[in-house]
Amino acid sequence: SPASVDRMASIRTGTKDIENHHKVRLRRNVIIALCQIQKEEAEGPGFSEFKSMSEALCIPDTWPAGSLPGAHLFVGLWKAEVLKEDMGLFRDPGGCWTLGFYKSSTFLFCDRDCFVQLCNPHVATMKEDVLYHFNLSTGTHNFPEMFGNVKFVCVGGTPSRMQTFIRYLASELGLHRPGADYPNICEGTDRYAMFKVGPVLAISHGMGIPSIAIMLHELIKLLYHARCSGVTIIRIGTSGGIGLEPGSVVITQQAVDACFKPEFELVVLGKRVVRSTDLDEQLVRDLVQCSADLSEFPIVMGNTMCTLDFYEGQGRLDGALCSYTEKDKQDYLQAAYMSGIRNIEMESLVFAAMCRACDLRAAVVCVTLLDRLKGDQISSPHEVLDEYQQRPQRLVGHFIKKCLGVV
Repeated sequence: SPASVDRMASIRTGTKDIENHHKVRLRRNVIIALCQIQKEEAEGPGFSEFKSMSEALCIPDTWPAGSLPGAHLFVGLWKAEVLKEDMGLFRDPGGCWTLGFYKSSTFLFCDRDCFVQLCNPHVATMKEDVLYHFNLSTGTHNFPEMFGNVKFVCVGGTPSRMQTFIRYLASELGLHRPGADYPNICEGTDRYAMFKVGPVLAISHGMGIPSIAIMLHELIKLLYHARCSGVTIIRIGTSGGIGLEPGSVVITQQAVDACFKPEFELVVLGKRVVRSTDLDEQLVRDLVQCSADLSEFPIVMGNTMCTLDFYEGQGRLDGALCSYTEKDKQDYLQAAYMSGIRNIEMESLVFAAMCRACDLRAAVVCVTLLDRLKGDQISSPHEVLDEYQQRPQRLVGHFIKKCLGVV
């Protein structure tokens, strides 16, 4: 019934704004189907390899008991080519879940690739997984209950910035309540801070590739254990611009290293491993469209250079060590600009590489605090820098609101 469609949509996406598609082209030929179905239809053509739900898949706790009264839940394989054009299909905004109605049956289809996956077969064999730097463990915390509804993860350098962002987003999404507090979920450790409101998780990652890499390993495992699906991850932060006015926001097209190569190199067991740093092109386009909606501050697309150091690695002249000239620095930054680089920071390379390896939609949105062609030191007043740092938050907040149908 329309009421059950509305109810299930709100359970999965946090919004009642879903699109009605009568002819949905599913992304895969074979998908998982969670079904409320009559026995005779389950035995018909198009279904195979049925198992009981308890044997095949755990239902996330975000699906409350009784959401499908009297349902007989199965998991099986449904071949997309046998779907009939007259079947009523309703797809959620994230594009991962489809409600289907045919005859007396109700189907909830999920593209199996929408669930967060790991590139590590060993984790599945572990009795308990301790996320040490988050002070969380699968043995002591119910991850699906705590995080199962997460659709958006925003990461940034400092705990205070992430807490400010979650408070801002709570207000923008209409989820803020007078006197409400947003406690640090990782309060038992001082490594990282984590905050949550509705389907949004915000986490600090510290400074530099090693710090954000550790955080990402445990974050992606957290999303995996929570059985999250259709997750989008966005880094929001600060950077040094190249040829841009301070306060400009850069939406990263591609993360590159200090030699302008779109790859992340890591030594694993003494061997060189190189991973691609491509980001999700459609997500970049969506963020660009959101920037057009706002028109509040300069926003550009460009490549982002990620370095291992704030001083020599970025060609600064004001560090404790410097073995090059002003001309050397200018030549290097001009070459970077000509290659399409518009800003410099220290996290995007491993962020892009790890998200791509785990097939997660990811983007990087950073504000520039200065133009590196004109100087090395950040000298803008504190209140100006504070306003600059809010700009990526406003852009990403607008994107999340659009996805959830709040605007």
